[in-house]
Amino acid sequence: MRWTLKPEPKAENVIALAKELQVDKSIAKILCQRNITTFEAAKNYFRPSLDDIHDPFLMKDMELAVARIEKAIANNENILIYGDYDVDGTTAVSLVASYLKTIHPNIATYIPDRYAEGYGISYIGIDFAHDNDFSLIIALDCGIKAIEKVAYAKEKNIDFIICDHHKPGKEIPKAVAVLNAKQEDCHYPFDELCGCGVGFKLIQALGVSRNQNIEHFVPYLDLVATAIAADIVPINGENRVLAYYGLQVINQNPRNGIKAIIHQIKKKELTITDVVFIIAPRINAAGRMKHGNYAVELLTEMDFESAVEFSAAIEIFNADRKDLDKKITNEALIQIIDNKEEEKFTSVVYKEDWHKGVIGIVASRLIEKFYRPTLVFTKSGDKLAASARSVKGFDVYNALEACSEFIEQFGGHKYAAGLTLLPENYQNFKNKFEEVVSKTIDKKLLTPEISIDAAIDFTEITPKFFRIIQQMAPFGPMNMKPTFTTTCVRDNGYGKQVGAEKTHLKLNVFQGDNKKTYNAIGFNLGDKLETAQNDFDIAYNLDENEWNGHKSIQLVLKDLK
Repeated sequence: MRWTLKPEPKAENVIALAKELQVDKSIAKILCQRNITTFEAAKNYFRPSLDDIHDPFLMKDMELAVARIEKAIANNENILIYGDYDVDGTTAVSLVASYLKTIHPNIATYIPDRYAEGYGISYIGIDFAHDNDFSLIIALDCGIKAIEKVAYAKEKNIDFIICDHHKPGKEIPKAVAVLNAKQEDCHYPFDELCGCGVGFKLIQALGVSRNQNIEHFVPYLDLVATAIAADIVPINGENRVLAYYGLQVINQNPRNGIKAIIHQIKKKELTITDVVFIIAPRINAAGRMKHGNYAVELLTEMDFESAVEFSAAIEIFNADRKDLDKKITNEALIQIIDNKEEEKFTSVVYKEDWHKGVIGIVASRLIEKFYRPTLVFTKSGDKLAASARSVKGFDVYNALEACSEFIEQFGGHKYAAGLTLLPENYQNFKNKFEEVVSKTIDKKLLTPEISIDAAIDFTEITPKFFRIIQQMAPFGPMNMKPTFTTTCVRDNGYGKQVGAEKTHLKLNVFQGDNKKTYNAIGFNLGDKLETAQNDFDIAYNLDENEWNGHKSIQLVLKDLK
């Protein structure tokens, strides 16, 4: 692990902010590092307001999108809500469909089959729309590169509205409207919305002529917060407001589908991390193991008992998914070792019968083992399909673009992408990808980094300090939970390895003459027990531990040395 301290902000800014907010210098320093340097900025950060949600009509083509939907409603047309099969796509479809059903009866949903149709807009989906008399398709979380598909739909007298957040190519599809803040000529103030977030802007815009204000749309934010968490988009700017209020909905009055997922959990209040690890994988499991329609049915179900039944079925898919990703990860690791590829700059693996639904998870698992850009391929029809994942600081999308001569189709983000290629191009692609990464990656990015906000002593960890840290949530990219380092700590002698396979580390740590000890847990740090025998330094987050109704501050160790 590389430990790097974040750059020191200007001392005068830290001192001024600490005084103005009446907080410790360490807190002021963390805020300044996040570009929060005034009382007003701090107020907006700690008290997100619905007033900070932007006017949807600032987005390019929004007027065109709203006009086309209003025309469809006036003419009693059938509208098909089409979306990708992952969490972002299924939540987006559920959100837009459930709102449109309140103003128009002729609404249906469509999630492409991961195996028969693949990612994005498909000819099969367009044919389905044509055969069933749909004259308008609203595509969510996909479509920004569907040039030929949109043209094909036009030939069949079907209009498209595209709501996407993926990086556009050089050419934009000739749809009635393309809502994507990443377009160069779109001047919307925030370009990091997820697909569900773009869908939310669309229904917000539709509500304007119906005199519906932003409060009317708050109940839909449980879906938006789930998508923000699952799609790992930055939790700053507008996303922070959407996630903040969405979490409140999840914790106070979620829709039946989300309530059914969480009603068995003992936790009283869910965080964004809980959404990532509890809600999102279950919604995703439907699309991975069976069909994304299950997720949409769950998330739009009006009857709680029915939602519980859907949730139980999805729970089984999720258990199957866990078994499968474990098995495939092991096979992929063996392949890397057998091919003597441990020392390469990339991991590229392929087996034709690997389950397409879990290759993205497997890619992430391989990065845990070999920290480098990774692609996992499987057979999909007569082509090979892959999920790509990257390491912090390296743009895998650009690397794939440099290998485009061997790729049929690709799309995605800086850190995650998908692609297809012909089987005969696999080895050439693999060689080229290794070559591109080896020449362009900064070698230090191949060692995982712990980015440390501040060095503190244990004496600084007061109840007020901890309370302020908690109020910085929701955490995620661009607003990570603060990481601290404390030097020269000791264990009280009762440190031990815990967990079924003794993979975790449990310590009771103190610093200097101050004998106040803190419980510390280090997940997957069991092999560091020996390091804890003498004085050592720790990198950690602060968390709350509840035991027998008693709450205490716990350190979650990231590393020790």
